[in-house]
Amino acid sequence: MTTPGAADAREIWPLWEVFVRANRGLSHVHAGSLHAPDATMAIQNARDLYTRRGEGVSIWVVPAESITTSDPDARGAWFESPAGKNYRHAVYYTKSEGVPHL
Repeated sequence: MTTPGAADAREIWPLWEVFVRANRGLSHVHAGSLHAPDATMAIQNARDLYTRRGEGVSIWVVPAESITTSDPDARGAWFESPAGKNYRHAVYYTKSEGVPHL
């Protein structure tokens, strides 16, 4: 059972995307989404929802309407290497002998 006005709040409050960084030096990873009236409440709610067990060191919240994405159906146009540009991919190179860090 929902509380009175809960559905109305979801319709009015903007959607926020939440990104959490687990440890220093790691990248932020998308953890989920939530509705909140403003950035301050969004980050507080994100902390409560996505870092309950102390697994985060940094949280980003971004209004979902501010995120622009590529079209998954246009994957080839965005991510395939242009013809004749295969040299840009490291898979075509061989490892040098005697160089331990490659």
